[in-house]
Amino acid sequence: MERVTKMVSGRPVVIFSKTNCCISHTVKSLLHDFGVNPVVYELDEISRGREIETALAMLGRNPVVPAVFIGGELVGGANEVMSLHLQRNLRPMLTRAGAMWL
Repeated sequence: MERVTKMVSGRPVVIFSKTNCCISHTVKSLLHDFGVNPVVYELDEISRGREIETALAMLGRNPVVPAVFIGGELVGGANEVMSLHLQRNLRPMLTRAGAMWL
């Protein structure tokens, strides 16, 4: 878990994803449409990807990807991000994290 914490600290938005996950692609597209440039870790392409998957599972992520962190905090996966968007809470959260400007 310490590795995940280091990977997300100091970054406004981090997404843990897999290259073949269409739901991860949807979340990345939504954030890009907001003008956000998230740090994306494709777990099937990086060393220790399995170790990071295990850490994310220990944080309660099931399925493990996508796992979205905003402002260093775990927001959740696609359902949580889409819910925040529909409730009009995603944009303010991204602004507070320094991921986008008004």
